[in-house]
Amino acid sequence: MGQSDTSTGTETAWLEAAYTMLTETGVDTVKIMPLAKRLGVSRTSFYWHFTDREALLDAMIRRWEEKNTGNLVARTEAYAESIAEALFNLFDCWLDADLFDSRLELAIRNWAHNDPALQARLDQEDAKRKEAMAAMFLRFGFAREQAEVRALTMLYTQVGYISMEIEEDPVQRMERMPDYIEVYTGQRPTAREIDRFRARHGGDIT
Repeated sequence: MGQSDTSTGTETAWLEAAYTMLTETGVDTVKIMPLAKRLGVSRTSFYWHFTDREALLDAMIRRWEEKNTGNLVARTEAYAESIAEALFNLFDCWLDADLFDSRLELAIRNWAHNDPALQARLDQEDAKRKEAMAAMFLRFGFAREQAEVRALTMLYTQVGYISMEIEEDPVQRMERMPDYIEVYTGQRPTAREIDRFRARHGGDIT
């Protein structure tokens, strides 16, 4: 094998190349030969890491489940002294791509439109997210029905935000977050809660 096979033909390299193609041009373009060409390696090196294309695609789906759903659920369970602080914890996902990958989220949702098996997994992940958000409200004394409706409102809003591919100035987005929290909870975050959130992200919130 040539140098490029050993330097870029790793499992991580294949996954990153697949991620790029999936998020830029959709799942139909994620194929072994185009990926090998992109990496500058032989087609056979793919099979050192994956049994077939479906195994590669499943690895991408698991990456999405673990990162996006996993981190979202973890943020809803993070320590908070109030429901406003709990939502600020969750909002970390919308500002930190290391916690939640919006590009991958959109690609997965678009892919699921034509893949019933993936749509079933997507529905399961959305259910996990909804339950985690609802549990967050329940911890702070909201009734079950209210907790579920507020959780669905947040979930649907974020899915719409991603699906519409809204480009928003990051500072402006942060500035609006206290208002979003008031809409979602009926309670205005305190100045201390806003300051702590601002300090985490280094942005200005008025």
